[in-house]
Amino acid sequence: MSESDTSGAARAAEFERWANVFTAHKAFSHPSELHGVLCGRLAAGTRIEEQQWLAMVCEHMGLADQAMEESDDLAPFMYGAYEKTLAQLQSSEMTFQPLLPDDDYAIEQRLEALIAWVRGFLEGMALAAGASLGQAPDEIRELIEDMVAISQLSEDEESDDESEQQLLEITEYVRLGALAVFTEFNEPEKPAGATPTLH
Repeated sequence: MSESDTSGAARAAEFERWANVFTAHKAFSHPSELHGVLCGRLAAGTRIEEQQWLAMVCEHMGLADQAMEESDDLAPFMYGAYEKTLAQLQSSEMTFQPLLPDDDYAIEQRLEALIAWVRGFLEGMALAAGASLGQAPDEIRELIEDMVAISQLSEDEESDDESEQQLLEITEYVRLGALAVFTEFNEPEKPAGATPTLH
């Protein structure tokens, strides 16, 4: 397997893990949308306390607050997902990927997931950044406008080579866009153990 195949396999497995958790808890929302909300908030510079994040998860999945206590796996999974997502966004290797199903899914399902992710991202970013988005550089504002347009795409896409290619290109645009927003609103991570030098 090439490196892109292995990263693709890892992404597919990650989506399946989220999807299985959502199915097990009979969530009425889409896992891609919740991941988008998280990424939007992190990209806009917010960090979420564990309890606040878990409460957000319950609200998003349509679960009672005590669902976290009643389930052995939900809180550890979701807190791990939070840590992993933040680490990917901070990675200098730009390995971050939106949480989306792989090519085994029909194009309509993949497009639906991408639209859900973008809607979540915009929602999370608006909640976190609020008015400061208006002061963002032009390229960030244009990017957000593009994402709004993507969030309004029709989900009933017929599958052909051209639409497959378009979906790939839009997904990559969204991925790089999320990283651009993160870079804009977040200070670079300081290397561990770095001490300020005095001149």
